[in-house]
Amino acid sequence: MSNVQHVFLIGAKSLGAYGGYETFVDKLTEYHQYNNQIKYHVACKANGSGCVDEKMLVGAKKISATGFIYHNAHCFKITVPEKLGSAQAVYYDLAALNETCRIIKKEKIKSPIVYIMACRIGPFIKRYYKKVHKFGGSIFLNPDGHEWMRAKWSVLVRKYWKKSEQIMVKYSDLVICDSVNIEKYIHKCYDGSGIHHRNPRTTFIAYGAETRKSILDDFDRKFIGWLDNKEIKTGEYYLAVGRFVPENNYEIMIREFMKSNTKKDFVIITTTDDKFFRKLESILNFKNDKRIKFAGTVYDQELLKKIRENAYGYFHGHEVGGTNPRLLEALGSTKLNILLDVGFNKEVAKDAALYWNKKPCSLANLIKMADQMNEKEIEILDKKAKKRIKTNYSWKYISNKYAKVFTNRY
Repeated sequence: MSNVQHVFLIGAKSLGAYGGYETFVDKLTEYHQYNNQIKYHVACKANGSGCVDEKMLVGAKKISATGFIYHNAHCFKITVPEKLGSAQAVYYDLAALNETCRIIKKEKIKSPIVYIMACRIGPFIKRYYKKVHKFGGSIFLNPDGHEWMRAKWSVLVRKYWKKSEQIMVKYSDLVICDSVNIEKYIHKCYDGSGIHHRNPRTTFIAYGAETRKSILDDFDRKFIGWLDNKEIKTGEYYLAVGRFVPENNYEIMIREFMKSNTKKDFVIITTTDDKFFRKLESILNFKNDKRIKFAGTVYDQELLKKIRENAYGYFHGHEVGGTNPRLLEALGSTKLNILLDVGFNKEVAKDAALYWNKKPCSLANLIKMADQMNEKEIEILDKKAKKRIKTNYSWKYISNKYAKVFTNRY
């Protein structure tokens, strides 16, 4: 159909995993699967860390050795040489762009939108910008958060990310920011530095979340089995969910929790990083505190939602990035949310959460206060959190905004 807008999504490794982009792609394609005005093409990582396994995606249909259909989106897998190490991400995006251009040319797709998530390939983007424009298409960019600030990168790599971000913004037809603070930052840093000294063209669209309850009931065998396996009791644990990386401040959260006298557990659902785990253990000796419980990963979304719903409170220590999906999901499911006091988190939660900072005893004191809160106080915060999600961050609301942007109706 000539009136169909083809949109290529590049940057997510998979669909529905813990990463923000993976969650976003999963939900965007889900909510648009019956939209006959938009056809999605999704690049996925075929091998290595975070790679896609379409057999785990409900309803996915394999169409070739490297392709499958999911949520009515055409998903194509990109194989990445694992010996490249940290350069894998750059290779992956470039290979995905090459395959995108091949598909556009082969299928004679008119006016495609190539939506690139993250600013990894700045030194190479000019070439693809010109190529996509020859097809009559456009390059859209989601700059993510401040990748160049992440603790895991060396000084040299951070300089690369910052320079790459500058070039990516320059060679983008539209920058879609998932945070108001990120949009302000883009203009502050890059106004006047676009092509022909133009200001970057931007718009704000956040990530989304849901407020519906899990389909699992309180006595579901899957949920009860998970609780029993981890030796925790419903309503008697604080929870954190997210990637196991330094900038999510697990060290501070664990240290402060250990200072507290709470009788509740601290359950951490996260990815595996043995090196970081050993480092934290050597610093904190948290294995001696039986309340600290690393619970591995939970990719069953209904189970994860149920775990969130039954947590006494949710800790959020993320400080690098825009609107964080894990925060939105917590606000949509958990009654009491206890967040690191940074602009991104306050922009989202406002007065629907409690806030801590990195000063010694800040979180420990907040845990003591949270333990003493009554049901009415917690209910007030819960209602505010659900209202924030329903009003500003529901997936329906977010997907509708993207539909307008992609079909040029905004």
